[in-house]
Amino acid sequence: MTTLTTTPASTYSRIAGIGGYRSEHAVPNEALVGPIDSSDEWIRQRTGIITRHRAGADVGVLEMSEEAASEAIANAGIKPSDVGGIIIATVTFGVPTPSAASALTQRLGTGPVPAWDISAACAGYCYAIAQADGLVRSGVMDNVLVIGAEKLSDFVDPTDRSISFLLGDGAGAVIVSSSDTPGIGQSVWGSKGENWETIRVTNSFLDMKNDPEAPFPTLRQDGPSVFRWAVWEMAEVAQQALDAAGVTAADLNAFIPHQANMRIIDELSKQLKLPESVLVGRDIADNGNTSSASIPLATERLLREHPELHGTLALQIGFGAGLVYGAQVVVLP
Repeated sequence: MTTLTTTPASTYSRIAGIGGYRSEHAVPNEALVGPIDSSDEWIRQRTGIITRHRAGADVGVLEMSEEAASEAIANAGIKPSDVGGIIIATVTFGVPTPSAASALTQRLGTGPVPAWDISAACAGYCYAIAQADGLVRSGVMDNVLVIGAEKLSDFVDPTDRSISFLLGDGAGAVIVSSSDTPGIGQSVWGSKGENWETIRVTNSFLDMKNDPEAPFPTLRQDGPSVFRWAVWEMAEVAQQALDAAGVTAADLNAFIPHQANMRIIDELSKQLKLPESVLVGRDIADNGNTSSASIPLATERLLREHPELHGTLALQIGFGAGLVYGAQVVVLP
């Protein structure tokens, strides 16, 4: 019997470099409160958001991804030609096909590497890290470019009080590379399909095709249901990720949850009984909720403001539309 030839497995993976893109267009709460009959104080109390960044008409998922990716590649000390594959987590690229990742290969000059998009909304970045970790440890690729990028402002109804004022635009990117020591813990991920419509769009593009009067799809959420799910069930998922990595909350140096809502971040931190020494990502105050981009952007900011975190342990967890979730413990680049 003929024996198949396969790629020798690598032992470990790590995050080797990080980059981010934030639009220069900051949108304060005061600019949004009129259509939703609200106030700056109401938004701050309910979400912790002071401002969010939104991209201009000439900047989309591709442009933001390219900026963040170029920075991550440079920070990892590699060249675009060293990238073996590209994964972009996004739900706001304007077309279902071809993928944003495929177009990015040409923009970055990586050559004809495998490239694909993930549709897992706010958990998309953690899903992409799980895939990149498996690809590197299996020996298929030495360096995988992972990006979370969203232009959520394209799907905002300014009169909606459920989610519109939360959302911002941005992109965060990392390079996942082979390593001699463990740098990414076992991923804990899944979905809760029975609550599929808890975070949703108002209608589909097919509705617009069949009815010229149908409105453009915009985002909505059932806020109280999302809050309860995120706080109670995601605390359990986060603990499972700690257990899978063989560490405790006391071993962490940082906690970087999806930037959904400051109250959710605070409650998750309490549920996990994090020591005061653990730094918590709170990028949402200035950058809003950027879905799949929120964890890498919050990570990039923490590392920029606290360089002592380089090489230390962080727990990251994403959760959102689907309802899908993913978490892992990582060594920060």
